[in-house]
Amino acid sequence: MNPLLELLTRSWADILVATWQHVYLSLGSVALGALVAVPLGIWLSSRQNIARVVLSIAGTIQTIPSLAFFGFTLPVLGIGVLPAMVVLFLYSLLPILRNTYTGIREVPGELIEAGRGMGMNDRQLLFMVKLPMALPVIMAGLRISSVYIISWATIAALIGAGGLGDLIWGGMNVYDIWLILAGTIPAALLALLAGFTLGRLEKAVTPRGLRST
Repeated sequence: MNPLLELLTRSWADILVATWQHVYLSLGSVALGALVAVPLGIWLSSRQNIARVVLSIAGTIQTIPSLAFFGFTLPVLGIGVLPAMVVLFLYSLLPILRNTYTGIREVPGELIEAGRGMGMNDRQLLFMVKLPMALPVIMAGLRISSVYIISWATIAALIGAGGLGDLIWGGMNVYDIWLILAGTIPAALLALLAGFTLGRLEKAVTPRGLRST
């Protein structure tokens, strides 16, 4: 492990910069995805026919290989952070959109009827009944999306977006295993941290009566 420690000592500033770039790319893309997918999922929850089409489109986007997807953006958006953010944003949509739609749809009908019986209008039902009940499922979608995007963001280095992928691909080009590890270890730790943090938050927003433990 001495070569790795030497690399970390010598290049810690570059690794920190790459880590910050990776966090910016990943969390920025997921945040944009949530801003679009959550309201869209809520809107689609009462429009099943349209929902099937939109979810199919989002699912098709997920099947496009990430390297090919990044390549498709080059003629239009060029290289750098913008095309990377666009692609990662599109990739982030499906888990959040699907979980929001499913979470709202699976709110027990008797709770909705009880709310209506208390005189709640549609807006009040959404914010006081449906969203609180669906929030754990929505948070699970955010967690899945975040972990995926942190992994996929490493490929964004190939189009000049920076991040930990720069270290990984740089190490592969010169056959330097320690440089590769300097990129992969922080990326793996970021994914684990995101999964753990959002998992804890998911549990925190789950009503006590619905918790398994």
